[in-house]
Amino acid sequence: MQKPAVTIMVKAARAAGNILLRNINRLESINVVEKARLDYASDVDRDAEDAAIRELRRAMPEVGVLGEESGQKGNTRLTWVIDPLDGTSNYIRGLPHYCVSIALVEHGEPTHGVIYDPIRNELFTASKGSGALLNGSRIRVSERRELDGAVIATGFAPRERERIGPQLRCTELLLTEHGAEDIRRAGSAALDLAYVACGRVDGYFEAGVKPWDIAAGMLLVREAGGRVIAADGGQTGPVDSRGIDPRLVIAGNLKLSDVLQKAVVSSGYAASFRR
Repeated sequence: MQKPAVTIMVKAARAAGNILLRNINRLESINVVEKARLDYASDVDRDAEDAAIRELRRAMPEVGVLGEESGQKGNTRLTWVIDPLDGTSNYIRGLPHYCVSIALVEHGEPTHGVIYDPIRNELFTASKGSGALLNGSRIRVSERRELDGAVIATGFAPRERERIGPQLRCTELLLTEHGAEDIRRAGSAALDLAYVACGRVDGYFEAGVKPWDIAAGMLLVREAGGRVIAADGGQTGPVDSRGIDPRLVIAGNLKLSDVLQKAVVSSGYAASFRR
């Protein structure tokens, strides 16, 4: 049975998703702002976030909000962490790969998560201790234990261009020395983690992520039998307005995440964050 908080979150995610769908035929007239170099927001992002927040506050007004567009407001111990449009760059270019991500975070720990892909009508949900679901069916991370033959998702941080070289070297080594089948860079960290959770990709690593990018996805992976770790192999930091881990986040099943972490470290990519 779906948890009451998840029911509320699903309603909010669908409200935001409906706004995304409603505007896909007017992409040329959408007002886009470059918040920082290569970091975009649009009026659709803001409208979608407002719609999600309305639904969440109507049901649970005592819960704070940490939104990509609106920032931190209210209760910081119990907080909705919202990305109304993860994959804005894809959206404004007409690339059909983006989602709404909402997590309920208690004392820095995600306890409920929803990721909604309105294009595919795929709804990923998870509650701590209750497993992860895709459209109501239980999902699990892949069983691949080694990088040989693995498909690994990643992303390039728009404000970390000085680390592109080390990251490209890392991906090269994953493909050549470790035998990975391929690298996927699809443009949505939340969906990357959802795809790890359901086994569509075997692993994931990315730097420069924000809490709203991965709060729900982290819980999905964990509840699907995987784990999300930092570059040093330890736990990622708490989910709050300061971010998850300013360096690197790695995800996969219990074995592959360990192998991927060691490969990323041995490539020298993780060391670039200590400079």
